[in-house]
Amino acid sequence: MLYRSAAVVLSFSLLSFFSAKASDFRAGWVASVYNINFPTRAGLSVEEQERQIAGIVETAKKSGLNALMVQVRPEGDALYRSELEPWSRYLTGVQGESPGYDPLQVFLQEGSRFGVSIHAWINPYRAATNSSQPRASTHEAYTLSGAVRRVGSSLWLDPGDPAVRKHVTAVVKDLLDRYAVAGVILDDYFYPYPSRANPRGYFPDSSTYARYRSEGGALSLDDWRRHNVDLLINELHETVKATRPRALFGVSPFGIYTRGEPASVHAELDQYRDLYADPVKWMREGWVDYLSPQLYWRDASPQSYSALLAWWRSSSVNPQGVPIYPSITLDKLSGWPASEIAHQITLERTIKPRSDGGFIIWNMGPLMSNQKGIAGVIERGAGNEVAEGR
Repeated sequence: MLYRSAAVVLSFSLLSFFSAKASDFRAGWVASVYNINFPTRAGLSVEEQERQIAGIVETAKKSGLNALMVQVRPEGDALYRSELEPWSRYLTGVQGESPGYDPLQVFLQEGSRFGVSIHAWINPYRAATNSSQPRASTHEAYTLSGAVRRVGSSLWLDPGDPAVRKHVTAVVKDLLDRYAVAGVILDDYFYPYPSRANPRGYFPDSSTYARYRSEGGALSLDDWRRHNVDLLINELHETVKATRPRALFGVSPFGIYTRGEPASVHAELDQYRDLYADPVKWMREGWVDYLSPQLYWRDASPQSYSALLAWWRSSSVNPQGVPIYPSITLDKLSGWPASEIAHQITLERTIKPRSDGGFIIWNMGPLMSNQKGIAGVIERGAGNEVAEGR
């Protein structure tokens, strides 16, 4: 009886799944950092890397996705030809070494062939995931050395230094000038996440903040940090619209804005207080075309997926109706049934207001391997594997 009830619910979910509008935004994250998705390891031949790109784009198309968010700047580097930053070490194993082709251009070619739009995903402030790794002489650790801060084993650009904002803006303009990407998206790495090496509230920006105060600035440290990120978001939005008005500019913040919002959700970490970024302000100011909050929790959990999505879309939080495309994780399929993903996709279409709908899948790896039949869940609804929770 329980099985039949689950099947009935699942059939309803599939019916809802197929009612999605053709214009819905259905995307996947393609991570290059740590060789998560592409390339699967550094040093592969040009031919193998190009095969991997074609496979990723074809899988996206077959799974019903119409966009890919390709990480082209994981740590102050480039997965495309750039005179501003060195080639990424995730391509060849050596930062600054040419892979012998242009990965972003191949993504764009394959995207055009399969009808999948390609968005450039950049990390604005992370300069190095591992400070001990050798870096090219053209890397920002040298060209912006006065703005680089060490946080644990990583290197971070100081958001309070105007030179950082100028450089990141130049990178985005260069991308849009030379590549036909559909848009630019940032993820949630603004100020670094708290960790054992980086206690909550800590960032080595005392000299930058002192300079700000000596010049007459009156904001508290926390408000000043958020203001620094505000300035970047505003400038990037203006740059995107001035360079290519139809290109989209979006951000994928941490899924919990701040403690108590909403009251039903338990928060140990939040975007506003811990990462010093205010995406609600960006929506209200018109600085983003969409947001994709990372809602990487089950619906029946203390961080309820549906409660959070309803909060982000609510008219009190989002009065201009900025599209909210939740990022939905596939990384937890080792412990979740695939039916949870089907349920979250269904919820995305039913939670109002929803002027423009859609979602972004994190990440393409489980989809490429079709873990627990997830490709079928996303493409056409659940099969027997999902109904049985396998």
